Amino acid sequence: MRTRESDSPSAPYQLLDDGFSPPACEVLVIGCGNILRGDDAVGPILVRTLYSQGVPDSVRLIDGGTAGMDVAFAMRGAARVVLVDAAATGAEPGTLYRVPADALVDLPPAEGVHSHNFRWDHALSLADWLLGPQRPTDVTVFLIEVGGCTPGEPLTPVVEATMHRLAGLIGEEFWNAPTMPADTPTVTLTADGYLHLDHDVARRWFPADVLVARLVAGGPPDERSDVLELIPLHGITHGGLVLRQRNPSGDRTVLIHEVLGFADRAGTYALSWDDAAGLARIVLDPGADRHPRIGEVAR
Repeated sequence: MRTRESDSPSAPYQLLDDGFSPPACEVLVIGCGNILRGDDAVGPILVRTLYSQGVPDSVRLIDGGTAGMDVAFAMRGAARVVLVDAAATGAEPGTLYRVPADALVDLPPAEGVHSHNFRWDHALSLADWLLGPQRPTDVTVFLIEVGGCTPGEPLTPVVEATMHRLAGLIGEEFWNAPTMPADTPTVTLTADGYLHLDHDVARRWFPADVLVARLVAGGPPDERSDVLELIPLHGITHGGLVLRQRNPSGDRTVLIHEVLGFADRAGTYALSWDDAAGLARIVLDPGADRHPRIGEVAR
């Protein structure tokens, strides 16, 4: 307890000292931008993409939006920080930039910043002012050149493609996420049980946008894994799960949480096609959660 005037805090970071350490994490990924303004939303959408794919417990994800003070607060306790934002330099839309370390030293003043002109460098300036010596020093900034920032519009296809590429690069570099060959088709399972298929996968193997999904046991006896099988149908006459378009690029999504036993199997997985059986197989990573009714078909 401070009893003398000379003991009172003199810097913002000292005012934050409440006697409790901030929650620690090895890697903090912050996505900055306005979710309502087209490609300006690329940072927050990247964070949501990583969340849907699943990250280690040592990784924290923050949708920084346009609230600079929140971004600065979020950096407390992080060993490494990855900051993602949109850029508008006039370059080719979808261009990916990695800001060099020396550019992170000469930051703009934090005064006069508001939600309409907030940028990644303002976030770091606010963190400098607020956290002082407690601000993480291991900071990496990625910027994606915008194609359009029309209010209410989704990401443009070229920016969305770069965003997905960057999500993979961040996972590979900062927490050793497994990578797949570039020509390997993949699907994504979200934490809330949605299966996402990109346009090419859906058009190639599920042209009628209807399928049957089932979970079966696969792999060697000592390394059993759950295998998600997707069987295409020729139409909805006999039922099936309908693939819905989820963005202007034509990517598809379908809710299969019941097939998964309501377990969280979030992640990105390789898809293999079995010509003889006429179905697609996705081997899910082994884990504690198992479907209670292996082999059940959902229609």
